[in-house]
Amino acid sequence: MSLLSLVAALECAPIAVLQHTGLERTLVVGAGGFLGAAARYLVGGLVHRWLPATFPYGTFLINVTGCFAIGVLAALAEEGSVPPAARLFLMIGVLGGYTTFSSFGYETFSLIREGSAPAACMNVIGQVVLGMLAVWGGAAVGRSL
Repeated sequence: MSLLSLVAALECAPIAVLQHTGLERTLVVGAGGFLGAAARYLVGGLVHRWLPATFPYGTFLINVTGCFAIGVLAALAEEGSVPPAARLFLMIGVLGGYTTFSSFGYETFSLIREGSAPAACMNVIGQVVLGMLAVWGGAAVGRSL
């Protein structure tokens, strides 16, 4: 099944009817998240089986492919080819479960495209530095428990 036929099927499916309330939108995102998380587990496992554990190749591949996928979907959404229910399911659900790095990449790209390079730099530096500090702080708290 091609991506466009999947999008068309999602728009015709009961999911399209469910996009009108918060609970239903949450269920659509959650269903996509389940599939994305399962895909992450499978891809990561396959990569780990074939490549040495000297570098996080699985995470690297997942993050890059997630960024590519969100780029494709965002371009299609901007053209109106991805209906709202499919966008919730695919971009927020599936890709959110697969990798949140794709959202980070897309949002940073959007800032640059909109002419906000300083905000894009702040986003990159802030998320990486604060993320590393949060991991360090969380580990310190965890060790003290």
